[in-house]
Amino acid sequence: MAARESGTAGKGTHGIDRLIHAPARLVIMKTLYLLDEGDMVFLKTETGLTWGNLSAQVSKLQEGGYLEVVKDFVENKPHTIIRLTEAGRAAFEAYRRMMTDFLE
Repeated sequence: MAARESGTAGKGTHGIDRLIHAPARLVIMKTLYLLDEGDMVFLKTETGLTWGNLSAQVSKLQEGGYLEVVKDFVENKPHTIIRLTEAGRAAFEAYRRMMTDFLE
């Protein structure tokens, strides 16, 4: 596993989880938190990210342990499903609580 942006070293001002806090990663995490899982086509549509940026941000979240990526083929076409891990769900919930407290 690559070095994580989260954890003690990845905490920014007021303990913000920088791995989640980046705008592109935040929208990916929010979308998956609400739906449990989604494929790459759905995430591209929902986030408005380019294929390259979406792939790069998903990879960072996967390396951080927040996402699980499952690749298979459907009718001979690649199909990638992305879902939050338990650690990702817990991290997002902690991030939401922290941001709510921070903004009040």
